[in-house]
Amino acid sequence: MFKVGSGSLQYELVEGWEQLPKGYRHADVAGVCTDSSGNVYLFCRGDHPVMVYDRDGKFLEAWGEGQFSYRTHGMHMAKGDQLFLVDDTNHKVGKYTPKGQEVFQCGPAERPSDTGGYDGTPASVTKAGGPFNRPTNLSVAPNGDLFVSDGYGNTRIHRFTPAGQLCDSFGTPGSGPGEFRLPHSVWVHTDGRIFVCDRENDRIQVFDHQGKYLTEWLDVQRPQDIFIDKDNRVYVGELVWRKGMRSFRRGPIEEEEPARLSIFDLDGNVLLRWGGANAAQPGNFVAPHGIWVDDRGDIYLAEVTDTIGVRPGIVPEGTHTFQKFARV
Repeated sequence: MFKVGSGSLQYELVEGWEQLPKGYRHADVAGVCTDSSGNVYLFCRGDHPVMVYDRDGKFLEAWGEGQFSYRTHGMHMAKGDQLFLVDDTNHKVGKYTPKGQEVFQCGPAERPSDTGGYDGTPASVTKAGGPFNRPTNLSVAPNGDLFVSDGYGNTRIHRFTPAGQLCDSFGTPGSGPGEFRLPHSVWVHTDGRIFVCDRENDRIQVFDHQGKYLTEWLDVQRPQDIFIDKDNRVYVGELVWRKGMRSFRRGPIEEEEPARLSIFDLDGNVLLRWGGANAAQPGNFVAPHGIWVDDRGDIYLAEVTDTIGVRPGIVPEGTHTFQKFARV
């Protein structure tokens, strides 16, 4: 049994939690969230994009077949069970009911904005563009405004009204304050501050509610997704660095740095962190991509295992793509 932590911050891996229906599979799970009843939603790359389970892992339903690309990406559940889904390849950011009915799409969809000749690499983004060029995730502010990280083919955070109308944007290509190299996720705190996972710059940047740069956290590694709970604990899923890769901020990577999960306080101090070199081992991570914490403090961690681990031959097929850590 995998356990981690001490004192009031301890977790236990719930092995075999997901009761996947016969004939269903998901090589990658891009996002995860829970609703007001404790049901768990997975945003998957496969034939059944949205899979819904109860708190104990019993399968309830699936929906979204044929509506999304195989690059499903971000997922967020706001108050009132308002569900938002971000589709990377289709350049789409939409609001849905928990049963899968589309409410609206934010801004233009299905055609990438001009960001200067994006070729699939962060360095090829030479100018900031409008919505969207391979967006990554979304967060809802206390006043209902929607903040979208527009990420792979862009370097912007876009703010929309609660009805999905564009208000403004901030961010440019680079590694200075207020600049991004692949903003992979965003979270708006209850105090209005905006936390951005600036992945390829190895940092989390923090802005005020108007997008003014405040500070940055540097004790992070390729931050993929972020969640802040009611007790101001900050959960971050962090992607592996492999030897020979290059960080825009840190330069060449000399030795492999395994994927990990970190919990911080609101000032950026590490409270708990884990992850090991054997990525396929239960409790360790191949490719953390989506993270969520439910009302009991349990952590749900979605991984894009096929994309990052299986295809390159790092881990065998069948390695975990989703893990639940119950708080004990």
